[in-house]
Amino acid sequence: MLKIYNSIAREKQDFVPIIPGKVKIYVCGMTVYDYCHLGHARVLVVFDTVVRWFKANDFNVSYVRNITDIDDKIIKRAQDNNESIEMLTQRFIQAMNEDSLALGVLPPTYEPRATSYVET
Repeated sequence: MLKIYNSIAREKQDFVPIIPGKVKIYVCGMTVYDYCHLGHARVLVVFDTVVRWFKANDFNVSYVRNITDIDDKIIKRAQDNNESIEMLTQRFIQAMNEDSLALGVLPPTYEPRATSYVET
């Protein structure tokens, strides 16, 4: 049985899905203005492990990991590099995907980009 720490109750509790047999996981993904570092790799591997555990235990998993492809750091880096935001973020998204592949991390079910949901 999987136990998860409930920060409201301040105790470990048995995991019970809202919908039996189904799990939905949302993870705040990378802000793509530079190459991934060890902390990013940790997030990728930890949540890959969680998703694989659920799948191995016959849960239907919907795993969403967003990409922040617009913020102040991205805008500044693009300006400093004299390149478009799109070119900068696409380069680092590609690098992130290469790193994920090298780590053996499975891709998420969905990977929405912030620019798909906010005006730029």
